[in-house]
Amino acid sequence: MTLPADIEFHEDIRLFIYRPSGLMDQASVSRAVSVLADHEAKLKEPFNRFSDTSAIDRVELNYQYVIQVSLYRVLTYADRPPVKSAILATDSTIGHYFQLHAIITEDSPINVRIFRQRQDAAKWLGVPLERLVENSSRATDETGSQPKKDLLLRSDETVT
Repeated sequence: MTLPADIEFHEDIRLFIYRPSGLMDQASVSRAVSVLADHEAKLKEPFNRFSDTSAIDRVELNYQYVIQVSLYRVLTYADRPPVKSAILATDSTIGHYFQLHAIITEDSPINVRIFRQRQDAAKWLGVPLERLVENSSRATDETGSQPKKDLLLRSDETVT
């Protein structure tokens, strides 16, 4: 499976990474959620998520859409093993959208935390910091192929 340029999947550490850049809008989020859902359907073992929002310079989302996506994720990931979703949000406006997402999904198996520092996210996910850096040469898709790069997700919200 060829991944979009802003999505990576690290099979060896079971980590899905979403790195939106420039404009973050409904189309980009919907595409990322679709790729995530495809991976969840194809891979039998659970995997964690990391969303790096540091390259976003514009946001064209509304709270109604974020609520919709969050409720969709709650319903589609129900009755699955717990996973972690770390979100690097250095901009407070972007952080507010993800905080809403985390609040809505807090009772689901997807544990969402929002971080201001990449190293804190790496520690919480239990992965080496260098694996969260953009364009990691060690990223592979489920077939072992080198993909391009990025994603987003949910539940126990904390800002560090």
